[in-house]
Amino acid sequence: MDLTSSSGGGDPRQIEETKPLLGGDAPAPEGTKMGAVPCRRALLLCNGMRYKLLQEGDIQVCVIRHPRTFLSKILTSKFLRRWEPHHLTLADNSLASATPTGYMENSVSYSAIEDVQLLSWENAPKYCLQLTIPGGTVLLQAANSYLRDQWFHSLQWKKKIYKYKKVLSNPSRWEVVLKEIRTLVDMALTSPLQDDSIHQAPLEIVSKLLSENTNLTTQEHENIIVAIAPLLENNHPPPDLCEFFCKHCRERPRSMVVIEVFTPVVQRILKHNMDFGKCPRLRLFTQEYILALNELNAGMEVVKKFVQSMHGPTGHCPHPRVLPNLVAVCLAAIYSCYEEFINSRDNSPSLKEIRNGCQQPCDRKPTLPLRLLHPSPDLVSQEATLSEARLKSVVVASSEIHVEVEPASTAKPALTASAGNDSEPNLIDCLMVSPACSSMSIELGPQADRTLGCYVEILKLLSDYDDWRPSLASLLQPIPFPKEALAHEKFTKELKYVIQRFAEDPRQEVHSCLLSVRAGKDGWFQLYSPGGVACDDDGELFASMVHILMGSCYKTKKFLLSLAENKLGPCMLLALRGNQTMVEILCLMLEYNIIDNNDTQLQIISTLESTGVGKRMYEQLCDRQRELKELQRKGGPTRLTLPSKSTDADLARLLSSGSFGNLENLSLAFTNVTSACAEHLIKLPSLKQLNLWSTQFGDAGLRLLSEHLTMLQVLNLCETPVTDAGLLALSSMKSLCSLNMNSTKLSADTYEDLKAKLPNLKEVDVRYTEAW
Repeated sequence: MDLTSSSGGGDPRQIEETKPLLGGDAPAPEGTKMGAVPCRRALLLCNGMRYKLLQEGDIQVCVIRHPRTFLSKILTSKFLRRWEPHHLTLADNSLASATPTGYMENSVSYSAIEDVQLLSWENAPKYCLQLTIPGGTVLLQAANSYLRDQWFHSLQWKKKIYKYKKVLSNPSRWEVVLKEIRTLVDMALTSPLQDDSIHQAPLEIVSKLLSENTNLTTQEHENIIVAIAPLLENNHPPPDLCEFFCKHCRERPRSMVVIEVFTPVVQRILKHNMDFGKCPRLRLFTQEYILALNELNAGMEVVKKFVQSMHGPTGHCPHPRVLPNLVAVCLAAIYSCYEEFINSRDNSPSLKEIRNGCQQPCDRKPTLPLRLLHPSPDLVSQEATLSEARLKSVVVASSEIHVEVEPASTAKPALTASAGNDSEPNLIDCLMVSPACSSMSIELGPQADRTLGCYVEILKLLSDYDDWRPSLASLLQPIPFPKEALAHEKFTKELKYVIQRFAEDPRQEVHSCLLSVRAGKDGWFQLYSPGGVACDDDGELFASMVHILMGSCYKTKKFLLSLAENKLGPCMLLALRGNQTMVEILCLMLEYNIIDNNDTQLQIISTLESTGVGKRMYEQLCDRQRELKELQRKGGPTRLTLPSKSTDADLARLLSSGSFGNLENLSLAFTNVTSACAEHLIKLPSLKQLNLWSTQFGDAGLRLLSEHLTMLQVLNLCETPVTDAGLLALSSMKSLCSLNMNSTKLSADTYEDLKAKLPNLKEVDVRYTEAW
């Protein structure tokens, strides 16, 4: 019997797929897409047995050559047939043996296989496949019927995919290409093979096709996307296809394809993706999809509905991967907003440098001593080559800094900073040396600004879900944003809503994330405290954070010690303005003996007595501790540092709350005081050192000081708006021995006049003035 003609038996598995390849004109059944002609065999089996795609396996092989004479026909009969065991591999291009000998000495190319059939006639070999090749037939015999069918479907699949790769690698007419893509998709959807590669292989073929043909029209783009949409419901798009989708989102964000086709794809990515690091283009596609939603008429309302759909209608999201994936997309998008700005700065400062307002000494200008010294000729010549504008925008740190600014939380006589210290600086101390970020100006382009607004809004939406808030707080606790974002006022102002939601949450696992992840690093608690790089509300958010932290297990001496060391200034400022939480904090510091320095204790007492609620709580504390009364009887403090951002009213309230007759050293550096506070300063008879660095204290106040504070010895006017008119009045202050006029409007003539009239003047700083 001629084996090549024995394909009967009525078994549907014997019917070869008759789908069209390029140029095929088979009519489409009614009710199906153009070009999507389903295979009868596949449709019959789509709900039957499922098989895993074979890549290799053991099988018996026999090859029969076409008989040419009567003798050869006898020799090839089944009675003389010889079977060989082989381990066959189904490669991408051919069927090959691990031991290329005998029948399988040469591999069998899929292009050479004319037909694949099952043998089912009477007395035929059991569990056998027939591969028709030019000049003969290859018989494959499996161990059982299931393995035979698995080999059959796997060979069919490999053969068809090989053909589609060849056909779609050289497209001619795109309407025919689209038809073949639809046929390919239908073949994958109806295949009885159950394997990830069954749906991925067509996607990779289409992906390669699109990457090699970039001149397609928009309509052709949409037709291809619609054609492959069924495969994307259960599969991630490959990288090149993600690029194609991203391009479509950017060029046609209002296309219905974005809503109808991309939405389920992105939903699947967010629900099932495990690591964007291994597939960053999936993250980029998700990012572009969300931006496309934001471009619709409803804008953020559409994005909000999408986020709601990802969470689900219940109070608890059933998909644990959605939140971390959404946060990862948001972080990447926000970073991209500042990427151009970051790349444009060869020496992008670190977060520590932003807070310091300084630049690293290795690649920036040399550090300058900020002591009240006359600059040496060598130092002047070294600095003269740099532009004055840049010098004024950079405040340096030096091992020689000895400014008359005392940290309110310590008993050190003066603030000292070391350039060689690599530890993370405290925000408030840094701000007392230099205003944060005053030298940085972050300006984003229109597109980056829209992107930033969209993704910050998503973070705000995420923080509104109670079940997501603990994980969101944990993800954001390390502050995973670029330093340029933290220096951008718009970003920190918008993100403030998220931090406020954390501060309002009563759960410890949420509000504890406001603190830093480890000691020595800053957290949201530090960034949004008064003087922090993100604070814009005079401490309201800081007060609410302290309130929630003190209401939980953080009401301990350790937490109070941390506040005393790092945040005493903001605490006293808010207490001075009547904040009850801060008044309670200061009282607890006194009660637990957190503060050792007498001057600081006296300053806290004066702060408490400046408000009604503070005075009442302090009296209750004194009833419990007689030592505080004894301390107060000894007189006021000798040193006083007003918290950063304090105003004239704050100073007046503080000085009117107690006795400051012993005050010798007063620092108002980096506060918001003006010349109006001079009328209170002149009532301090023992004052010898006054620091007005970076305030708005002007000529009018300077003239009033010169008339009353004749015993003043040290005066710091660095970066104040004083001019010659006010500086000339200092000539009456004969006790002055140290004067800082750095970065003022001092002229050379006025400087010479002051030197002549102030005989005790030994240290002076005139850098960045006309007299320099």
